Amino acid sequence: MQQMTPVLVVTPHPDDAEGGAGGTIARWAQQGRQVVLVVCTNGDKGTSDRSVTPADLAALRAEEQRQAAATLGIAEVVSLGFSDQGLEDCSAFREKLVRQIRRIRPETVVTIDPYRRYIRHRDHAVCGRVTLDAIFPYARDHLSYPEHLQEGLEPHKVREIYLWGSEEPDAFFDVTDTFSLKLDALYCHASQMQRPRAQRETETRLRYAENGKKAGVALAEAFKRIELNR
Repeated sequence: MQQMTPVLVVTPHPDDAEGGAGGTIARWAQQGRQVVLVVCTNGDKGTSDRSVTPADLAALRAEEQRQAAATLGIAEVVSLGFSDQGLEDCSAFREKLVRQIRRIRPETVVTIDPYRRYIRHRDHAVCGRVTLDAIFPYARDHLSYPEHLQEGLEPHKVREIYLWGSEEPDAFFDVTDTFSLKLDALYCHASQMQRPRAQRETETRLRYAENGKKAGVALAEAFKRIELNR
């Protein structure tokens, strides 16, 4: 029987993980894997409604994220609390991610590809890049953030990384049976879903059917896979 090893998912904003990897997350959860979601920002700028305050928006998006996580079967949500558009490639952010890697001790980490070209949200690029750095070499080396040792958090080596949103995907996961759950979770983020669900579902299904052809399944999510030497 396959060993059910932990998965750590690192998302820049509430709703990004559902859009990029929701079907795969649901599938892993159904298989019995513990999935922990780290949400890096509180999403307090993600609106065009001028009547909504950042504090109220952050509270709303936290509740939306809670509902979405429950829909996918995510075991735990960790909110780092950085402001939307406020992620920086810095030691303070990196330490928080290293802490979660050492606490959860995941075999698999999933995050957003930091290297899409031209226009993209800066938080996405920073989140992906700092997550990769946190995995290697920082979480591995005991002299990186040695204060963790005082808390009983030992160094940890991640085995594999999956990046969603990659321009060069090479790993495809069957989400035929979890596609509807993915959409259910995504539309828990009602403050962010401008397009009607039927329209989005049609567009996403067509794209995932193309992915599925590469894996011999009906519908698939696409990732760039990185394997690390142990």
